[in-house]
Amino acid sequence: MSDEQLIDTARRLSLSLTPGDLDHTLGQITAAAVEVLPGVTYASITMLRADGTLDTVAPTESLILVLDAAQYRLRQGPCYEAATDSIHVASANLAADPRFPDYGAIAVAAGIKAQAGVRLFDTGKARGALNLYSPNVGAFDDLEILSKLFAHQAGGVISYSNEIQTLRESIDTRAMIGQAIGILMERYKLDDQRAFAFLARLSQQRNIKLRKLAEEVNATVDPAEG
Repeated sequence: MSDEQLIDTARRLSLSLTPGDLDHTLGQITAAAVEVLPGVTYASITMLRADGTLDTVAPTESLILVLDAAQYRLRQGPCYEAATDSIHVASANLAADPRFPDYGAIAVAAGIKAQAGVRLFDTGKARGALNLYSPNVGAFDDLEILSKLFAHQAGGVISYSNEIQTLRESIDTRAMIGQAIGILMERYKLDDQRAFAFLARLSQQRNIKLRKLAEEVNATVDPAEG
């Protein structure tokens, strides 16, 4: 790929990827992969959770859900390896790839002859890999530079989206606790400091998070009373 083509790809990626809520961002990434990366017909993202479970998000075609599930079940395939072990995995000819004999046969039978997996992010709580699929043998032979560019740019957008989501959750939590404090103040004739101390002490005694306890307190109020 020439420098001009690489620059054009970077420009198109910048236009395609904009931070938003996480689900929207992940959908943008798979759609952009199909649109921008050469040879890519379908795409999805594999999420490896902290408990070791794997699941697929933002697939561009329902067929990919079946193929991803097969890789998780067999513990074999580019998408599985990119999420669990390697940073970048490519197979230009799945039918003849000795690394994936069982999965390769399933993929080829479904019309997928080449595949790549690219690590997108690793937050400690979750790890994500972009899965790229093609019906053409020989696809992804020269994808390494582009995939690194894509992963870098997509990783930045995901990181920003996670910050937005964390901030929103923090604001929601503060509002929920504030509402619970107001209920306790009115119910037990306490000032705000004593109401918060009561809530915190109950949280420790019951060994549950303050947010969860606040939800319970708020749920005791009849909506008709508001």
